[in-house]
Amino acid sequence: ARVLYGTPQRDDQNLRTALMTPDKIQAYGDELYQSLLSRVPVEPLTNREADITVADAYQIQLRMIQRRLDAGEIVVGKKIGVTSKVVMDMLGVNQPDFGHLLSGMVFNEGEPVDTSKLIAPKAEAEVAFILARDLTGPGVTAADVLRATDCVMPCFEIVDSRIRDWKIKIQDTVADNASCGVLTLGGTRRSPRDLDLALAGMVLEKNGEIISASCGASVQGSPVNAVAWLANTLGALGISLKAGDIILSGSQSPLVSVKAGDSLHASVGGLGSTSVRFI
Repeated sequence: ARVLYGTPQRDDQNLRTALMTPDKIQAYGDELYQSLLSRVPVEPLTNREADITVADAYQIQLRMIQRRLDAGEIVVGKKIGVTSKVVMDMLGVNQPDFGHLLSGMVFNEGEPVDTSKLIAPKAEAEVAFILARDLTGPGVTAADVLRATDCVMPCFEIVDSRIRDWKIKIQDTVADNASCGVLTLGGTRRSPRDLDLALAGMVLEKNGEIISASCGASVQGSPVNAVAWLANTLGALGISLKAGDIILSGSQSPLVSVKAGDSLHASVGGLGSTSVRFI
């Protein structure tokens, strides 16, 4: 089986050694994978394991991802979640989390998203980065991210929770691959060196009605900062972001519940717009 992570290089505050037994980690990872296939949600892990740590949750995430790799998918990038202060406060944490993007998650603009293949989808608009070269932390700066990025584009992440009724704490969403569902890429590709992503405004519409207006500064001060955080966090685990990776930098919009028949449109200053519809 493919090994996703190398040996951790240091004992990070929120990624310290897992305490849960390997058998339990495997069982919970398999349970979440089966939930993905069956679309039957599971009870929150935090209700069943009072002492579950974030490190335990990342190990469960890796087991779930390994099952997808064994089924034929490949890793195509990473996502950053919990980037806004509102969500951090809700989950009781002081930094983002991350998950893996796999080949089966990616939709191109114009491809409809079938909600019957998801459990409780919610959409958020953000900026995707496509890397031109590897990024290896620690010590990655925002300037390093700009130099390593081939292009950026607007995108939608349709998050989904295998945890029943979205009753999640940080350990639940981390174990569930940061609540990844699917993603759509679209709009104009531009170099991030040609615009200030912190000031770029984003407008989100649902079924023709404006839902939110925001700017890139709502994501860790800038989406570029969020990608630097990810590179440095993964670097502590012996992992590099790779050339060609898709990096979802974190939501610039509120989570919007979606169902069959809905459509979303997001426009970003300097990047154009992208749309997605649900069937």
